[in-house]
Amino acid sequence: MKLYYYAETDSLYIDLSSRTSVDSREVGDGVVVDFDDRGKIVGIDIDHASKVLDLRTLEVEGLPAPAA
Repeated sequence: MKLYYYAETDSLYIDLSSRTSVDSREVGDGVVVDFDDRGKIVGIDIDHASKVLDLRTLEVEGLPAPAA
C-alpha cells in the first residue's frame, strides 16, 4: 500500500494494489474508489484531503508480521 498526497489539488490517493483500475465510483462527496477488472478495490482518492483528514501524522497499528 502506498499513500500519495498531491498538494496542487489537495488530494490523497491510497494505492492499495498494483493492479490496473478499470472503473471508478464516487462513493461519497469527494471520495472515489477505483476497481480492477474483477471488481476488487485497488485505490481510494480523497479530494480536499487537508480539510477532511489530519495529514500531520500517519500511524500504523496492528499490521500482520511479514511471513517468514
